[in-house]
Amino acid sequence: MAMAVGSSDDDDDVISAINTTPLVDVMLVLLIIFLITIPVVTTSIPVQLPKERVEVRETKPENIVISVDNAGNIFWYDSRVPDVENLVGRLKKVATMKPQPEVHIRGDKDGKYTGVGKILYACQRAGVTKVAFITEPPPLGG
Repeated sequence: MAMAVGSSDDDDDVISAINTTPLVDVMLVLLIIFLITIPVVTTSIPVQLPKERVEVRETKPENIVISVDNAGNIFWYDSRVPDVENLVGRLKKVATMKPQPEVHIRGDKDGKYTGVGKILYACQRAGVTKVAFITEPPPLGG
């Protein structure tokens, strides 16, 4: 009576198929991350920015974005600021940061300049030294 102990030569064949399951898993995770982060990048206050050609500025996450709509309402990022004194109080906290972040003003092109002037005056009262205006470039050829 004989008994076969050990493996045969057929078990030593190399598997030549590539397992793509981990690759698909990574790609699905990246897709979900992109779908979640894209709405965060866009702003939700609808203002029509003036068209102007300027140098491209890099937006850093610590920059403060203040918007003024056509009616003269002031917004700190997406939340409405009730009055200028509240804005000055918020800007004083920002002015004490080291390094001081920039304040970016988004003004509606059809709005009155008094809205933007209030923000500039509030920045001056709070001691903010870095103020920039956000515009959109005009279409090419026009």
